[in-house]
Amino acid sequence: MDAGKKKEQFNIAYLHAMAAQAGLNPSQLMVDDDSIDIQLSGKGFTGMLRNPMVQLQLKCTSQNLVSGNVIKFPLSRKNFDDLRGGNVICPRYLVVLLIPEDDELWVKHHSSHMALHNICYWLSLRDFPNTNNISSVTVEIPLSQRLTTTSLRHLLTLASDGESA
Repeated sequence: MDAGKKKEQFNIAYLHAMAAQAGLNPSQLMVDDDSIDIQLSGKGFTGMLRNPMVQLQLKCTSQNLVSGNVIKFPLSRKNFDDLRGGNVICPRYLVVLLIPEDDELWVKHHSSHMALHNICYWLSLRDFPNTNNISSVTVEIPLSQRLTTTSLRHLLTLASDGESA
C-alpha cells in the first residue's frame, strides 16, 4: 500500500477508536464528492436535536506544519469551499492528524496494551470568508483545538443544540 493510503487508513482507524470510546456511531459515505470522509452521530443527547451528527474531512500529514501555536495546513480550494458556510444540515469540521514519517512510530505494542501515537486537531471553517486563491488555502488550526474523545462529544453536544463550534 502506498504511503498516502496508509495514512488515510490510519486516520480512519484513529477516528474510529475515539468514536468508540465516546459512544458515537461513525459512518462513511459511499462517494466522497462533498469533502466528507466520516460522519459521526450520537444518541442520548438532550439538546434541541436528540440524534446529532457532525461531518468530518480527514487529513493526515507527516510534514512539520506547526508554526508557533498553530498548524498552517494547506487545504485544497475545493475542500475549503465545501467546508465553509452554514447552509448545511449538520456542522462540518476539518480534522488533521499529525504523524511521524516513520510508520513504525504510529502504533506501539506493549505486553498489556496497544497505543496509537500522534495528535489530531479540528477546525470549523463555517465562518471563513471566500478567497481568491485558485488551488489551495492555508488555514491555521490552533493547537488548543486538539481532537479528543471529550472534544468529539462536545462537538456533538453543540450539534444537538443546533450550534457549531
